[in-house]
Amino acid sequence: MSAAREHTLSVVVPVYRGATTLDELVREIAALVAPFHTPDGHLARVTEVVLVHDCGPDDSDVVIRRLAAAHDWVRPVWLSRNYGQHAATMAGMASSGGDWVATLDEDRQHDPADLGAMLDRAIAQRADLVYAAPTNKAPHGLFRNVTSWGAKTSLRWITGDRAASSFNSYRLVLGEIARSVAAYAGSGVYLDIALGWVARRVATCPVSLRAEADRPSGYRLGTLLSHYRRMVVTGGTRLLRLVSLVGILLAVLGFAGAVAIVWTRIEGNVPVQGWASMMVVTLIASGFVLVSLGVVAEYVGVAVNMAMGRPLYVIVRDPEEGPLGSGGVAPLRAGEEAAR
Repeated sequence: MSAAREHTLSVVVPVYRGATTLDELVREIAALVAPFHTPDGHLARVTEVVLVHDCGPDDSDVVIRRLAAAHDWVRPVWLSRNYGQHAATMAGMASSGGDWVATLDEDRQHDPADLGAMLDRAIAQRADLVYAAPTNKAPHGLFRNVTSWGAKTSLRWITGDRAASSFNSYRLVLGEIARSVAAYAGSGVYLDIALGWVARRVATCPVSLRAEADRPSGYRLGTLLSHYRRMVVTGGTRLLRLVSLVGILLAVLGFAGAVAIVWTRIEGNVPVQGWASMMVVTLIASGFVLVSLGVVAEYVGVAVNMAMGRPLYVIVRDPEEGPLGSGGVAPLRAGEEAAR
């Protein structure tokens, strides 16, 4: 009887202000370092915890060094300066080596024990990317929760990305996808937008968020607005396409209006001398300008996609040989676990 496939997980944690939370977080992940079985019976283990030091204001670096010295599966990644959560997460993804890459926050809101259920969801739905779907309200306060919901909902319409409303920093990504995105995504590209470019199927898994640790949040209103701007700008060229369509519509209306004004002038119903010719020139010229802006928007859209590093293709191994292949998705049958 062939042994069940063991799924290896790399856990990436961007660290900005984690001096008081990292010890407990790593202790929780340590329970998953030895091989374990998910709720559906799949065999998995955490092979590495990648702690990315994002040059925060506390003593996180001291804690990271101590944890790396104490555990051979803890790997530090040092950034030259503070780049932000998404850049730090991609740096950790690029440095990972597991079949799957899990990303979670340093503040212990995300329970590592949910990784087994997330892996089950990925395998059951053959999904390249699984987002945690909180079953309880995030402990951020009413204003932030409401604005977060509104931002994700509007982003789904603006970008056309159906998964936008599911974006979450607690995610499980197929390793090849995670490392490819980290390799090609341009500066300023929102991580979840870049993942959506490549992920074939996106799923969600219900989890319960825990209360934040006793430490101030690193996110202020300006930071959240900046994140939203990046999501909109890097989410695609739908807004530019809208500019083009509006330009064409207004140009058509302008020419129609010019024809109507000329007919009115011929009929002699224009009392002010020169008004008809001025309006005709204004409508035709403004219509031409708007059409030109639409054409420019199309070219800008192409340039934006190139600048963001959106790939023409991503090469992966044979799917049947990977973590979602038929040889690695079957859980242990009854009695097989005892035989191992």
